[in-house]
Amino acid sequence: MLLVWCGGLQAAEPRTILVLGDSLSAAHNIPTEQGWVQLLDRKLAESHPGQWRLVNASISGETTAGGLTRLPAALATHRPALVILALGANDGLRGLQISSMRANLTQMIELARDGGAKVALIGVELPVNYGEAYRSRFRAVYTQLAEQYQLPLLPFLLAGLTNDLSNFQEDQIHPTAAAQPQIRDTVWAWLEPQL
Repeated sequence: MLLVWCGGLQAAEPRTILVLGDSLSAAHNIPTEQGWVQLLDRKLAESHPGQWRLVNASISGETTAGGLTRLPAALATHRPALVILALGANDGLRGLQISSMRANLTQMIELARDGGAKVALIGVELPVNYGEAYRSRFRAVYTQLAEQYQLPLLPFLLAGLTNDLSNFQEDQIHPTAAAQPQIRDTVWAWLEPQL
């Protein structure tokens, strides 16, 4: 842990949580400060002042392959204590190979751990029109990796939102600004016991 000299006292620098996600975490089409990650950062500052800082490395359109490419630099730059992987939605929506998605997530988990970080996993659900067989195999990637690596898993980032279309923008994929506090609360309830 790094220490900072503050007027005669040593204060621990806040530890970093790195969120690596896609548009669901990147505040797509809404002001960044209204997205769930920024709201979570504020919640962390209130609940654990000076202990944690949150870095949002999420990019709209990101796949697990893109996340894997970007992760080494993010680990080197931010030196996180915890990496939250919130990727896979774009792999699923594009119908990419589930085996590739799993391999990419596996490599990210191992890279983060090798860098000294704990890892937590956030899953998503695909729309029903993708068929139950594909959706089931997709969903299983998250549960199997969580079991294999003993990771905390939030099975569905948008839990509790999908029954009401008013929670979503016109594309019916991305949550509105008004829905972001509920996502933050879902993530917070899962995350806080890990801190």
